[in-house]
Parts: sequence; structure tokens; C-alpha cells
Amino acid sequence: MSAQADVQLKEFKSLFSLDGKVAVVTGGSRGLGLHAASGLLQAGCSQVFITSRKAQACEEACAALNALGCKGKAISVPADQAKSSDIERLVKEVEKHTDHVDILFANAGATWGAPFDEHPEEAFAKVMDLNVKSVFVCTQKFAPLLRKRATLEDPSRIVITASIAGIGVGSLGANATFGYSASKAAALHLARNLAVELGPQGILTTAIAPGFFPTKMASGLMELTGGTKELAAANPNQRLGVPEDIAGTVVYLCSRAGSHVNGGHIVLDGGAVNGRSRL
Repeated sequence: MSAQADVQLKEFKSLFSLDGKVAVVTGGSRGLGLHAASGLLQAGCSQVFITSRKAQACEEACAALNALGCKGKAISVPADQAKSSDIERLVKEVEKHTDHVDILFANAGATWGAPFDEHPEEAFAKVMDLNVKSVFVCTQKFAPLLRKRATLEDPSRIVITASIAGIGVGSLGANATFGYSASKAAALHLARNLAVELGPQGILTTAIAPGFFPTKMASGLMELTGGTKELAAANPNQRLGVPEDIAGTVVYLCSRAGSHVNGGHIVLDGGAVNGRSRL
């Protein structure tokens, strides 16, 4: 092959395009899910289904997304990911609009902080159920729709939201997050297993491991651990996460640019996990 052929990339202008793709975003009404949904819609998705427990939150998120003026449309489908029956209902509601799904962003999650001796067993179980079991059930129920148009040349995608708490050690002490940290480590390994199982079927599975982003779920812990300014100053790149960090990464993983990434994860923390080793 000539050097000239080597430097040519097939359709580079469409490398990050998601034109016409259909996406489902769980936990999509706020925070990281909403950031990702915004990126997916602006990258060309024709339909982005927003789901979370609260119907009003889903409607408000869709109104904000549709106000962006994109060609595609955000559609509200409220559902509680903690309930298998609700996940099954979610799939049926999505099927009323489309016969296939190209992207599943499994983002719904919860956390709980309490000292070791006082950490409730039921809280640990609740976090594990939502952050791990529900992710598995959701991918299992959506698998038929993800398989519908999936090919090895144009794979469908599953992206799971994990956390740097599943890579390093999460919060300890008075606000210890034992269940959350364990669940996010499990989510990363679940992604690896799904990648091997579903990859040959034309479905790629990856994960993202965010650090601190100023979101509703993280805000309480962020204030208890020094606040946004102190946390940003302690980070190697001197800032916390911003919406573009999530949106850009998810678009990359779901586009042709990320079509050879399967079973891996991307850390989005500005180097925080590595920086902790110096403390």
C-alpha cells in the first residue's frame, strides 16, 4: 500500500457522526445522562429516548434538548430502572416509536454514604441492585432491539456509566460509599463480560469512569470533601468535569471513530485517580 493511501481516512467528515441513530439514555433527565443525551442528539441521532423515575424531570429534559434545534427528537419515557417490570414497560414504549435501537447509555445509578459501623445493609443492597443488576437487566431486555440492525461493520453500542470509585478507593470515613464503590467496580467488569458475549453479535460494550462532575448526585459529597474549588485545585488538570467531557466521550464511543473499542473503559477524571497516589 502506498504512503498516499495510508494517510487517507475513509469518510473522515462522518467519523464522529451518529446521523439517524436511535439512542436510549437511562438516568437521562439530569447530570451525566443529560450531558450525554445532548451530545448524542447534536451528533445526529434521530431519536433519543430519555428515561428516569420522575415523569416531570423527563419532560423538562426533553423540552431543553428539543430546544437545541437539532434534526432529531428527544422523547420522554419515564421508568424506574430499579424495577424489572418498569424496564420491560420501557422497552415496549420505545417499540411504539422504533423497531430498533442503536445505542443504549446505561447511566441510571445511586449512591449512599455512611460510616462503616453504621452502613445499612438495605442501602448497600439498593445501590448494588440499581448500579449493577438493573444495568444487566436493562441490557438484556434491550438486546433484541440492539441486535435488529447491528452488524460487525456497523455495531450497536452499550455504554455503561461506572466511576473512578470502582478503580481506586471511593469515599471513606463518615461518608463512606462502600456499596457505590463495589457496584462501580462490578459495572466495569460487567462491561467486559458483555463485550465478549455480545461483540460477535455486533454489539460493542464499553464503560466510562467519571471523576467529580458538578451534578445533583455528586454535589453533597463534593461539599463534604472540600467543595468544588478545593477538589478542582487538587486535580492534576486543575478543574472538575464539564458537560463536554461526557458528551464528547460518549459520542466517540458510539460513532465510527470508536468502533474498535470493546470491553474497555475511559477514565474521565483529569488524572485524579493517579494524583491520589501522591497524597
